[in-house]
Amino acid sequence: MEQSHQEVLGQREGGLHRGLSKAQVVMIGLGGAIGTGLFMGSGLAVGYAGPAVIVSYMLAGFVALVMVFSLSEMAVVHPAAGSFGIYAETYLNPWAGFVVRYTYWISQVIAIGGESVAAGLYMQYWFPHVPVGVWAISFCLVMLYFNSRSVGNFGTVEFWFALIKVVAIVLFITLGVTSIFGIGRLAVGAHNLVGLPGGFLPKGLAGLWMAVTVGIFSFNGIEVIAVTSGETKNPRVAIPAALRTMVLRLFLFYVLAITVIVATIPWTDTGVAVVAQSPFVTVFKHSGIRDAAGVMNFVVISAALSSMNTNVYLCARMLFSLSRGGYAPRQLGKLSERGSPVTAIVVSGVCVLISAAVSIFTPNAYADLFGVALFAAILVWMFILVCHLSFRRRNRTADLPVRMPFFPWMQYAGLAMLAAILVTMGFTPSLSLSWVYGVPWVILISSAYFLWRMRHRARIAKAARA
Repeated sequence: MEQSHQEVLGQREGGLHRGLSKAQVVMIGLGGAIGTGLFMGSGLAVGYAGPAVIVSYMLAGFVALVMVFSLSEMAVVHPAAGSFGIYAETYLNPWAGFVVRYTYWISQVIAIGGESVAAGLYMQYWFPHVPVGVWAISFCLVMLYFNSRSVGNFGTVEFWFALIKVVAIVLFITLGVTSIFGIGRLAVGAHNLVGLPGGFLPKGLAGLWMAVTVGIFSFNGIEVIAVTSGETKNPRVAIPAALRTMVLRLFLFYVLAITVIVATIPWTDTGVAVVAQSPFVTVFKHSGIRDAAGVMNFVVISAALSSMNTNVYLCARMLFSLSRGGYAPRQLGKLSERGSPVTAIVVSGVCVLISAAVSIFTPNAYADLFGVALFAAILVWMFILVCHLSFRRRNRTADLPVRMPFFPWMQYAGLAMLAAILVTMGFTPSLSLSWVYGVPWVILISSAYFLWRMRHRARIAKAARA
């Protein structure tokens, strides 16, 4: 009986085209996770922790590793666009599935708004007199168009977007290593890591821990690999293969890139309290290489657009899943001839444009959107880990192609760290906004679920009497 129920949950999302290859899934995963969190948000992280930000990103990477391994185990068994929303509904309860999908949807809507604001800030490098809001809204419209096409076209666009920033990060790390060790130039060495006032830990352990919050946000988006499982060719083979390559690359990219930033330029020059420019561009400005900063600015714009493109995809699939589950209007579950949930894309797009418009009213829009989105993202990650604990209990003897080592201790450690980050955010003035909006959202969406359930039961009772 339980197995048939799980099959129904997956089958109700039928109609999506399985047009994504393994290479595209890897690049989509990288594209979702390597965005403004690294290119732009890393400036906030450096400002919090100084050189110790390297350790902060290692800790954030550990949590991301636990989450994505746990999620991939479930994605291989249940490939579906609703992904962790369906897993929460199956292995916890319908309320959890409802809250997870709507919370993830709103977090991605806000995150896309943040990415568009970041892209607008990048454009100020070349066009300082054009308002950030004009760029933010324009980029949103372009990404909505890309997502309205077939999933194969989306995968191709995202493949090349992601490839640009992957190549750029590799070159950035390579140039940074030559600078640190003096290959063809005067060596920078470890002076900027340990020789500045305050040493490696200028802001203490508190600063190191605060930077972990930014690191978690930077890795947010890696969960897209599970959402693509519903549109991937042979997900039982493609998802584990994509997982193995993606997690290692992400960890190396983030940790090595952050190390280059704080090793080559004093952290006091790259760390910020209000985001206005990417620290990657700042590093290239100091490199002396002609036009390098302009090229890097193009790359970070590509990174923002790539992340926006992926997150629009995620938003649309969450609304599609909710509609097919009966939790949202039926129109949102309809597919175009190309197999794309266009109505869900348009509705998500309208909300994204509202989020992006925040930049018109405040110069600190990126940090504000970052804080609100982070609360929702952490909540979803915690649900994923709890779902996995239940999943393993019900599938103890299953032959899984992906297995999380040291189960369940890794999950408990991940949950403890995520809970501690949420508490920290509540006591941090610059991030407390996340609680101001996050807690009422959970109350609101939970109330909406119980209202929906009451009406659903009333309709069933009325039909039975008839």
